[in-house]
Amino acid sequence: MTETTREIDTWLTDMDGVLVHEQKAIPGAAEFLDRLQHKGRPFLVLTNNSIYTPRDLRARLSASGIDVPEESIWTSALATATFVSQQMPGGKAYAVGEAGLTTALYEAGYTLTDSDPDYVIVGETRTYSFEAITRAVRLIRDGARFICTNPDATGPSVDGPLPATGAVAAMITKATGRDPYFVGKPNPMMFRSALNRIDAHSERTAMIGDRMDTDVVAGIEAGLHTFLVLTGSTKAEDVESWPFRPSEVVGSIADLVDRV
Repeated sequence: MTETTREIDTWLTDMDGVLVHEQKAIPGAAEFLDRLQHKGRPFLVLTNNSIYTPRDLRARLSASGIDVPEESIWTSALATATFVSQQMPGGKAYAVGEAGLTTALYEAGYTLTDSDPDYVIVGETRTYSFEAITRAVRLIRDGARFICTNPDATGPSVDGPLPATGAVAAMITKATGRDPYFVGKPNPMMFRSALNRIDAHSERTAMIGDRMDTDVVAGIEAGLHTFLVLTGSTKAEDVESWPFRPSEVVGSIADLVDRV
């Protein structure tokens, strides 16, 4: 399943299911990233996870044997902070989330407050507080704009799925009648902000992902060459059920080392 081969000089890759699985490196991931860095290819590792800062994620990847520079990690929290700072520079936000989100907003010049904010921004956290969610509901009902880092309803854990940003957003929507704007995948905004970060062009960029409903569809909508790897969520037999197709399907990221 291929399309006309493009000249690819910039790479975007998802993290979970492509580079790591349950905190263990997927074979070929370290070699692929080493090849990118050795050849000086621009690249970013993308994740919808807004809990961690790039520094945190670099440490977690390093523990798996994967070396990624901090500046080569792009999270939905960073994309969200970039978006709101462009929409309303120097604004105020009430943030429900952890350090990945609050640090990104602070570094984008935002003031974090629970008093008359311009935005209520909901990200992922392992400790959602009923008090914080109630405050978010009341601020949105009072006129704050509603933004979420990503629409994922659940997140992975060693014990099974956990409620995530999308699930909490649904609860707030039910209480306010207001739908959020989701910045992370599958919104191609996530990819466009990543391309802007490294001054890259869609025509010469590839996206590697393990999910048809986020990585592949957002890559297609952003005009990228898309690779689906079969080491994560989407299985080979599932591909035909979707109304769109990746540019190429490969077994794993190990199959792409020689494409760099």
